Amino acid sequence: MIDAQSKVALLAGATGLVGANLLDILLEAGDFSRVVAVTRRPLAREHPRLANRTVQFDRIGAQLAGVTCHTAFCCLGTTIRAAGSEEAFRRVDVDYVLAVSRVAQAQRFIVVSSVGANARSGNFYLRAKGEMEQALMATNPAALDILQPGVLLGWRQPIRPLELAAASLMPLMNPLLVGPYAIYRGIPARKVAFAMLGAARSGRRGTNRYGYTDIVALAQKGAARGAL
Repeated sequence: MIDAQSKVALLAGATGLVGANLLDILLEAGDFSRVVAVTRRPLAREHPRLANRTVQFDRIGAQLAGVTCHTAFCCLGTTIRAAGSEEAFRRVDVDYVLAVSRVAQAQRFIVVSSVGANARSGNFYLRAKGEMEQALMATNPAALDILQPGVLLGWRQPIRPLELAAASLMPLMNPLLVGPYAIYRGIPARKVAFAMLGAARSGRRGTNRYGYTDIVALAQKGAARGAL
């Protein structure tokens, strides 16, 4: 059994809404002796257990050659508006995620996807997320955890109008989303981040998908030594 003193975590997407929260959580928790945060721009922070590697994601294989980890967390994601085109969006949300998986060669790979992800969906966003999930599964990892949250609640800069509307409306809508519709509930990004740590602590093998209820349960496991 590998103890925390020899476990390394790799985190891709450490500046995003979920990733920034997860970085804080990983550095506060004692699960990993070292956290390798992979970013496009240097992080404006230091920590004795943090190693920041800046890369060009198109060249991540060469630039991270030799980096090894026990668990890889992937929070990469963008929007079509921010990316500029569907092709550019797919490059980030599918191609870069797979590139991280290949270079990490981790015993466990944990990734944020989306509720409704389906490779055969008529919706481009959901289809891309579904294709990403299928491609990761095709690599036959020992442990793959796929989190499928609904609307992510939290603040990022610059503030996105749709996220501002969601943050205002979802607390009112969530109680109405019951039964099979509960998977569409909005969920705080920090809770999703705790759930990612909870997935790492679960020890489950094979491919595991987590919707709203499961993410909430995982978040409790991830926050066992922290506060939600």
